[in-house]
Amino acid sequence: MIKEEMKVAMQGIIPSAVVTVDKEGVPNISYVSQIYYVDDLHVALSHQFLNKTIRNIKGNAKASVNILSPEDFTQWRLDLEHSHTETEGDLFDTMSMQLEAIASMCGMEDVFRLKAAEVFKLLSVTRI
Repeated sequence: MIKEEMKVAMQGIIPSAVVTVDKEGVPNISYVSQIYYVDDLHVALSHQFLNKTIRNIKGNAKASVNILSPEDFTQWRLDLEHSHTETEGDLFDTMSMQLEAIASMCGMEDVFRLKAAEVFKLLSVTRI
């Protein structure tokens, strides 16, 4: 379950590492700008540059994400299972707007563009 104290670690101040493996078990680590809280049992990852990650989850829907609190550097590992992809609608629009805000703070307005919101079911949370 996502706790209130974890939400600050999901706001994109510090990018989060996403770990997936392909069908042969070869790992891949990518960084995402935001992990979006959907509800207590679901999060969405911003899909901007996740081509290898997306290929991996199509063959193996499991992923792990490390999030880090910018307030006290507490870390959590979220074990996830891919649920579905959204390319329009309220979730996509909200994540796109938040990504634009993150991009403007970094001077990357022309680089960051949300391709999709990748929705994952939360399987477990471990405080690191």
